[in-house]
Amino acid sequence: MIRQFGIIICLLSLAGSVGAQDNFFQNWEVRATQTQAKQPSWSVPVFAPYPMVIQVFRFDAMRQITPARTSTWNYGAGRGLNLVPGFNSEFDVYNPPYIQHHSKTTDGFGDVAFLYKYRLLSSNQKHGNYALSMQVVATIPTGDHTNGSTDASISPTLLAGKGFGRFDVISSLGGTLPTGDTVKLGRSIAWNTTAQYHLGKYLWPEIEANATYFFDGKNGGRSQNFLTPGLTTSRFKFHPKEEQSRTGIALGAGMQIATSQFHTYNHQIMLSSRFIF
Repeated sequence: MIRQFGIIICLLSLAGSVGAQDNFFQNWEVRATQTQAKQPSWSVPVFAPYPMVIQVFRFDAMRQITPARTSTWNYGAGRGLNLVPGFNSEFDVYNPPYIQHHSKTTDGFGDVAFLYKYRLLSSNQKHGNYALSMQVVATIPTGDHTNGSTDASISPTLLAGKGFGRFDVISSLGGTLPTGDTVKLGRSIAWNTTAQYHLGKYLWPEIEANATYFFDGKNGGRSQNFLTPGLTTSRFKFHPKEEQSRTGIALGAGMQIATSQFHTYNHQIMLSSRFIF
């Protein structure tokens, strides 16, 4: 009798634990949905940062062509897990990318990075159609060989966007500040602007301008700019008949084309996949 009673207690405890886990994930999903309902549902650009908070697992692959005509593949492209815990916030964990050189340079993994974003102001398409956020990215020098940095870095950025019907413009301005060896590594300011148009139900053609200004380091005093035509999609739901379902996939592709006299690479092709949950 005592043994049977003990088994019942264990089963009830297990059921309670499973129920608590279910409630945790359900509550998280509700908070994420409520948080995202207060912002525009613009598509995430191919390359540029964005002011919205999103919850996805993102995997990108890039092929870069240098002025010396060598090509480099970057698998992961510094993307990873993006979470929306609520509170107008997003927290990201970026996996170390694997970098494959078609040259004498040794292949290997890059650095790990983390992002925190806080959405300062926002309104969805029905009530203003705008967003303003700030974020900071921290990188840790975990890369092997020459595929990562020798020092950690901090990158604060201000991001904003405004929509006009099916058209929107997103812009961001930020800097990358190494925590050490700044004379060698240098500092930089990145200014990105994206113009998008929502075509039909799923397609988002875009054009980006990606500019970087270098201070100190081997490229100190120089600047580069790329124009980036691209195409992204809205979410393709896995369960389209379930109105509250969040899970789905979105895709994107684009190519950066150098437009400045100085550029560290000629052009770069990116393929992007985003698992939304």
